[in-house]
Parts: sequence; C-alpha cells; structure tokens
Amino acid sequence: MATAGKVIKCKAAVAWEAGKPLSMEEVEVAPPQAMEVRVKILFTALCRSDVYFWEAKGQTPVFPRIFGHEAGGIVESVGEGVTEVAPGDHVLPVFTGECKECLHCKSAESNMCDLLRINTDRGVMISDGKSRFSIDGKPIYHFVGTSTFSEYTVLHVGCVVKINPEAPLDKVCVLSCGVSTGLGASINVAKPPKGSTVAIFGLGAVGLAAAEGARIAGASRIIGIDLNTNRFEEARKFGCTEFVNPKDHSKPIQEVLVEMTNGGVDRSVECSGNINAMIQAFECVHDGWGVAVLVGVPHKNAEFKTHPMNFLNERTLKGTFFGNFKPRTDLPNVVEMYMKKELEVEKFITHSVPFSEINKAFDLMAKGEGIRCIIRMEN
Repeated sequence: MATAGKVIKCKAAVAWEAGKPLSMEEVEVAPPQAMEVRVKILFTALCRSDVYFWEAKGQTPVFPRIFGHEAGGIVESVGEGVTEVAPGDHVLPVFTGECKECLHCKSAESNMCDLLRINTDRGVMISDGKSRFSIDGKPIYHFVGTSTFSEYTVLHVGCVVKINPEAPLDKVCVLSCGVSTGLGASINVAKPPKGSTVAIFGLGAVGLAAAEGARIAGASRIIGIDLNTNRFEEARKFGCTEFVNPKDHSKPIQEVLVEMTNGGVDRSVECSGNINAMIQAFECVHDGWGVAVLVGVPHKNAEFKTHPMNFLNERTLKGTFFGNFKPRTDLPNVVEMYMKKELEVEKFITHSVPFSEINKAFDLMAKGEGIRCIIRMEN
C-alpha cells in the first residue's frame, strides 16, 4: 500500500486522564518495526476491561493512552521479518499473544505466552520501549499491545490473528476477547458432559458466552446466577434454562444450588470476578466429579477461602485465561465455528455507534444496557 513505510495521520480516541470522556484527536502512527504489523481498524467494541483501566481506580494509571482491544481490521503494512501476515489480510488483534517459540507456546496445555502475555502497565512496544503513537512529537501510550480505538494501530505480529476474509469483521470482532474467553472456559476447560448441569455466575458478555459454550457442549440444565434480574430474559437466548438471584434467598447460594440439583451442579463457571461468587461457584459443584472454573479477575487483595475437605471430596477447581485458546492457533477455528453457524455472535451485539460517538458506548456500559456495542470506524 502507498502508505507503507510512512507515518500515517489518522483519528484516534485518546484518554488524556482517568475517567474523563475520550477525546477525538489526530495522531501520528509510526510505521511497524521488525516483527510488527500496522493494521487499519474497521470495527472495534467496548469491553469492560477498557472501562476498568480507563477508570484507573485500582491500577497503575498510564495516560495519555489509546484504549481498545476487541476489534477487526485489515493489515496495512508489515515490518521486517513478518511472514505470517501480509497487507490486505483480514485480522483480529488480540490482547494476549502467541510467539510460538516459548515453553508455554510449545506446550499443548498453555496459552500464556512468555513474551506476549497481557501486560496492562506497559504502554510501549516491547522491541524498543517506544510508543508508535504521537501528537506533536509527544508519545501517546498503547494499551495491552492493541489500542484499537484508533483508525490505525501497530501490534506485535504475535498478537495478530489472520482469519477467513469471508468472515464479516463487524460480527467476528467480538471474538477477539470476551466471547472467546467465556466460550473457551466452558468448552476447553469445564468440558461439561452431554446432559450435565452447569451453573454460570455473572451474566455479562463473558458469562453469556460461557452459557453458550455449555449449550454447544450439550448441557441440559444451565442455571444463570446474577444480582440483576433484568439479565435473565436475555440469557435464555444463550441457553440458560433457569435463574437464581442471590438476593431472593436467605441462605448461601451454594446451598440453594446444591438443593436444586440433588447434591450439586456438574460444572460451574464464575465470570463476575467477585471473590464470594468464586467461593460459591466452587462449593456448589457435586462431590466426586464436580469442576468449577474461575474466569473473572478478582480484586488484588482478594483471598479464596474454603475448607480443604471440599477438595478431598473430589471437587476440582480450575482457572483459565482467555478460555485456554492459543490466539493465533485457535481463534481462526472459532471464526469458522461462526461461519458454519455452530456459534451465533449476532446475539451478543446489541448496539452500534460511529467512531465519533464512542463515548456513547461508555455511557451504555455505565448504565448496564446491552451486551456489546460495536464502534464503526467508517460511518
């Protein structure tokens, strides 16, 4: 492309400080260096993680910054040494990478790449410690190596997933974070047997994706647990068959679930990040074979407390990161699940706004309205 090797000037939504509305700015995006890729973003979505780090209440504040990590786009140019993708390829940027060389990448059991696993504090590229974004010569920092709230962005090649060019980017862009995280937690980690009973704690986008995964796996009872009753009707579309609101019960919710299911659920998936829900998700699974999977990220000072007998009675507790999907190896197959109509992603997408109105997406999330809001870079 004519822009290869040159600085590109484009629009980006910049967060100048914590919790303040994003500001549309013209930024300069430097060309990709060795093992980097510059991508033209066509669609991006707002994920709760963007909001969490934009608020910066419990983390290291890194500003000014360009957020965004759930997206789809087209490769504009590539840096030296990049052979896996080429200009024109359709890609999903991913917040956690796959170098394919480290011990984790070579292990069949792990997706936690040593080189490219998520780092929320780093605002620069790993090759030279510099940002590829600037305004008037001053750096604007990256977010989790993706920064998709910009018309163009630069990523390490290990964080770029080449997908089927026939897949509609305005739909499959949501597979680059939340939906795959929940889906994989169910089908890759919990692995509910056909006809089993599954409890899903937290019915946000990730929890609904976990329910969808349980449905695909053939679970017969999928119990949704959430404090917001308004989410229950929507969750039926994702396979939930019944619901429990902890506010409606005087006894601990794990006891309620054990009574409902004749001794406990076969599998549970915790997607809220609330430490009490994590303990409840473990203690509600059946002894002898029950498996609980933790997906939500807890408060940094949280402590998980349960009686050791819960383990000795043959309950299993597992954690997962990005649904145990290896991004470059596995995500193309998740896209194909969508293309074969085995996985519906449209039902996750409840709103859409033009890039100029990106702050509306933040407002919708603050109100708890909808599941995913797609941001269209071109009106």
